[in-house]
Amino acid sequence: MRRIVGVDAARGLALLGMIAVHVQPAVEDGRVTPAFLVASGRAAALFAVLAGVGLALATGGVRPPDGPGLRAARRGVVARAAVIVVVGLLLGELESGVAVILVHYGLLFVLVLPFLGWGPGRLAAAAAVVAVALPVVGHVVRPLLPDRSYDSPSVSSLESPLRLLGELTLTGYYPTLAWTAYVLAGLTVGRLPLRRVGTALRVLVAGLGLAVGTWVISWLLLGPGGGRAAIDQATGAGVLLGRDLDLALQTSLYGTTPTTTWWWLAVVAPHSTTPLDLAHTAGVALAVLGGCLLVLPRPRWFAAPSVAAGSMTLSLYTLHVVLLSTLLPRDLPYALVWHVLVALGVGLVWRTWVGRGPLEAVAARASAAAARSALPRVRSPGEASVDRAGPGDRRPRAGPSPPPTR
Repeated sequence: MRRIVGVDAARGLALLGMIAVHVQPAVEDGRVTPAFLVASGRAAALFAVLAGVGLALATGGVRPPDGPGLRAARRGVVARAAVIVVVGLLLGELESGVAVILVHYGLLFVLVLPFLGWGPGRLAAAAAVVAVALPVVGHVVRPLLPDRSYDSPSVSSLESPLRLLGELTLTGYYPTLAWTAYVLAGLTVGRLPLRRVGTALRVLVAGLGLAVGTWVISWLLLGPGGGRAAIDQATGAGVLLGRDLDLALQTSLYGTTPTTTWWWLAVVAPHSTTPLDLAHTAGVALAVLGGCLLVLPRPRWFAAPSVAAGSMTLSLYTLHVVLLSTLLPRDLPYALVWHVLVALGVGLVWRTWVGRGPLEAVAARASAAAARSALPRVRSPGEASVDRAGPGDRRPRAGPSPPPTR
């Protein structure tokens, strides 16, 4: 099956947004930098939504798997998730200053296993329920859990498994229980005929409507509704996480809000994981994806670097984090330019002359092997055993190229 150029282009844009947020400071001269105004929270959401799109494309596309094919697809996804988690734990040991998402990402793959056989209607409903309900659950439960460490998951984190589980699911940078909404939204879109212009246009319009609508609702709740006054009163000195409250609301809340007032659930601040934040950033992700699908129904020369980078984001994300902690630290002159050039250059050269990214290849082999092991073996008289997917089932494809993020 041919890769969908628009999906890879959107992944490439998400990678560039992530790089910008990792390398650039959040605030300069008392003002939020353009990188954070544009990409903070949104690049991560785009990666998560595209993870769902990739899972859908890898497990039947418009025809969800069932029977033996569904069991094989789930086993393949688990194997791919395991590779991603191992890479993430190793990256967490580096002094990169990055909130490495890969362990959370692998867990997200596992959390959506029960939904792989669903169609777009049920998936969309599930995404909406998760986006509304899980932030509310988190608001109630988080005060009962241990304080978070603000460290990326690493091999060392395995020494405190309960604390690690709490950070991965509810209290950390990317609370996976609520972030499941992103992957479900991506699965919904991935079950649609993405090569059709009409589908791309509907995804674009729906994304824009969701992004703008949720921002307006938040503005009404916080302004005329009195929510911001309640938050100011609950915050006290007007400082949150060591920063001015206004700047914090524009840059990042590092995954969760305080639980001092229910009005926090009305903000759309980056990495706040409120219902409105999840809906707003998912809307932006859908709009970006729809736009890329419309502009790039087929390969175009001007998009080749982004498309190539988007086809191997796991490898390039890993390379970016390693370089950030070694040869290309963020205080290097023109660090952002260097990281962007490396990502686009390596991606284009590797994709042109080698093909699949190195880590993508490892994950794909693990996924394919696990999927094959789940298929029933049928022995014909006088013939060697062969794998059969069963009547009406399709052999699952290797899993998607996972886009990591911030």
